[in-house]
Amino acid sequence: MHAILVLTLLGLALGFLLGLAAKKFKVESDPLVDEIAGLLPGTNCGQCGMPGCPAAAQALAAGEAPLNLCPPGGKTLVEALAERLNISVDLAALGDDTLKLARVDEHLCIGCFKCQKVCPTDAVVGAPKQIHVVFYEACTGCGACVDVCPTECMQMVEPEPGLREWRWPKPEIELPRAAA
Repeated sequence: MHAILVLTLLGLALGFLLGLAAKKFKVESDPLVDEIAGLLPGTNCGQCGMPGCPAAAQALAAGEAPLNLCPPGGKTLVEALAERLNISVDLAALGDDTLKLARVDEHLCIGCFKCQKVCPTDAVVGAPKQIHVVFYEACTGCGACVDVCPTECMQMVEPEPGLREWRWPKPEIELPRAAA
């Protein structure tokens, strides 16, 4: 009984000390960096050349990185970053690069496991000598798996639009023809 009481008091005292230390040594962060980090995908894939999305957010906030540094974010991210940072950007210069995700051709997959080893977000799932599959929600479209696949069963394809991505198409306007 005494042991339970001593451990409870010790736990309460250490918890109180940790709470005080957290308040005293709190590190203030830049709210702009936090907001930019919230806009980035958060997969920490490293395609931008930075060690992760927080480092990329710091570089963007300091003006040390271009707005199009994140390939998985695409034009949508560039637009959001330009709006947030009050910078004008020419989206036509970015080209029409639509997001492409990895897909496995099951007839060619030999289960060599190479694609799973290089995937930065663990989007490729499978076991050695078994057919692999790609989780589209986790794929960032980096193409690293396509580069190492010996049987060329990994391909980059445009994703099928789901309920979140689908948009109603714009109506086509038919102009009446002038009578001759």
